[in-house]
Amino acid sequence: MSVADAVSFLFVPAHRPDRFAKAAAAGPDAIILDLEDAVPEAAKAAARAALETGFSTGPVLVRINAAGTPWHGDDLDAVRALRPTALMLPKAEQVDTLDRVAAQAPGLPIVALIESAAGLAAARALAAHPAVARLAFGSVDFCADLGCAHIREALASARAELVLAARLAARPGPIDGVTTAIADAVQVTDDARHARALGFTGKLAIHPQQIAPLNAGFRPTDDEIAWARKVLASGDGAAAVDGAMVDAPVRARARTILTRAGMPVGAP
Repeated sequence: MSVADAVSFLFVPAHRPDRFAKAAAAGPDAIILDLEDAVPEAAKAAARAALETGFSTGPVLVRINAAGTPWHGDDLDAVRALRPTALMLPKAEQVDTLDRVAAQAPGLPIVALIESAAGLAAARALAAHPAVARLAFGSVDFCADLGCAHIREALASARAELVLAARLAARPGPIDGVTTAIADAVQVTDDARHARALGFTGKLAIHPQQIAPLNAGFRPTDDEIAWARKVLASGDGAAAVDGAMVDAPVRARARTILTRAGMPVGAP
């Protein structure tokens, strides 16, 4: 699986290698070894030294420390030597920074993490950068930057802009931010469904318990699958399904639902 196709991304503190295999066993599509927020300053060097990818057969990303921090250069050196699946760049705000990171880690896809007003304002340019494989939303940091609450209403416009930026750059749908309620499976699933409804195609997780409910939230529901089958069975041209008009764009959405459900588009 590539970074572009992954849905669930699980953060693991890179200074805790004892957790690497446990994280992989939880079944995320991708694992992010974190050198940034999850690692105390005193453990930054140990975290870099512990980096590896052999514990997982799936994508392994590394979130480095942001440009301008004392650890950024050493993180890039470590990532260049490791060659993970991709690197995650926090506090992504400027195309020039992407240019420098891409030059220092050539050929390595970048997930640009949007965590500030400046990052959101530059999201379309960042998404279009040739080294960027995907955008991700650092929603908690974004709220801290703007001084707003971490609630859907406050984040609606930011999420919409990230979806639009990804689409304009012909990138996969962005990766949504974390659900901070670690053990609330219902909330994780509901947040994932909300993100999917907005056009996001993945979500970040901070605990192995969140992976199963996260993945469940991104799978189409039985009702959605049944609707999609009805729509695709309605023939060509305009038609009515359950009292609603169906035409080519609606059929395209139905095909997407069945594809995401892992079903043949022509399934009866």
